[in-house]
Amino acid sequence: MLLLHAAAPARAATLGEANRQASAFVQATMRAQRIPGLQIAVIQDGQVVLSESHGFANVENHVPVTRDTRFPINSATKAFTGVAIMQLVEAGRVDLAAPLSRYVAGVPQDWQDIRVRQLLAHTSGLPDLVDEHGLVGGGSEHDAWQAIRQRPVDAPAGERFVYNQTNYALLAQIIAGQSGLPYEAHVARHQFSVAGMPSSTFGDSYDLIPGAATLYSYFPRKTDAQDTPERLSHWFHDMPYGLWAGGGIQTTADDVAHWLIALSAGRLISKANVREMWTPERLNRGTDGRWGAGWPVLATTPHRQIAGMGGARAAFIVYPDEGLAIVVLTNLVGANPQDFIPAIAAYYLPSRTP
Repeated sequence: MLLLHAAAPARAATLGEANRQASAFVQATMRAQRIPGLQIAVIQDGQVVLSESHGFANVENHVPVTRDTRFPINSATKAFTGVAIMQLVEAGRVDLAAPLSRYVAGVPQDWQDIRVRQLLAHTSGLPDLVDEHGLVGGGSEHDAWQAIRQRPVDAPAGERFVYNQTNYALLAQIIAGQSGLPYEAHVARHQFSVAGMPSSTFGDSYDLIPGAATLYSYFPRKTDAQDTPERLSHWFHDMPYGLWAGGGIQTTADDVAHWLIALSAGRLISKANVREMWTPERLNRGTDGRWGAGWPVLATTPHRQIAGMGGARAAFIVYPDEGLAIVVLTNLVGANPQDFIPAIAAYYLPSRTP
């Protein structure tokens, strides 16, 4: 769990000072981690109190990051999928306790009794559509589905947490089947439009997306010799259409901030269902899993921390008990902003005992 620790910065005396310290910290972190481009938005008590853009969206052509630059948020998209499912719960079209077979026909026998809530929380035990090389088998989505349907489950449903893209591909099918809209159309209509997210869309590096940041990495290429000097190079973001519910959104920090404000205000789903969505799923043995319904739960006591994280580049952390949320989007794989967001949060949060 990510927790503020004894070395965390002290809370600033005023909001203006907190913003100045947060901005200076972000820029220092960019230099230390050699992050090419970044957006940050800080939400406090339902208002965006800081929104800044730094660095380059495209390094080689010196294109600066602006507030309109789109960044892929990869697996942080799963939080939007969690909201979409909860919207269908409120509409009476989905039951979180219902088996998968109620909503998706023709699934293998040992998949049929997996509950919708277990898909959301990565406790389904299903085999994963994706491995370290991409789609299983290296072929099409159809081929990957055929391959994993022949595999045994990795664990009984509810037995343990195992992060898995199959879960969210199936949730996309449930959303489409129960809403009558393609997954991305449902999210655009019922979340992007409601929250005021004009820059948000779906796609990956294959798609022609205006204003999209170029992605970078310092990781060596597979073809590099062992002693090749480290260098910044392009990173390719490949997210097949069937996996968009698990990682397909491209957006801005401002748009995510507006979405978090709408969510916390009860404009997307009820506040009671927001709290349920942010509650860890219980495992069969009675202990908490690591996720709620689409959201990693970083901490439950003494102060809740709920997150969205994706691609080792993008993250947002919500501190619901303090009315604070912080969004950081970058174009560097390995930037892992979830690791330094707590230090930013410390400028805005009351002093805590570690």
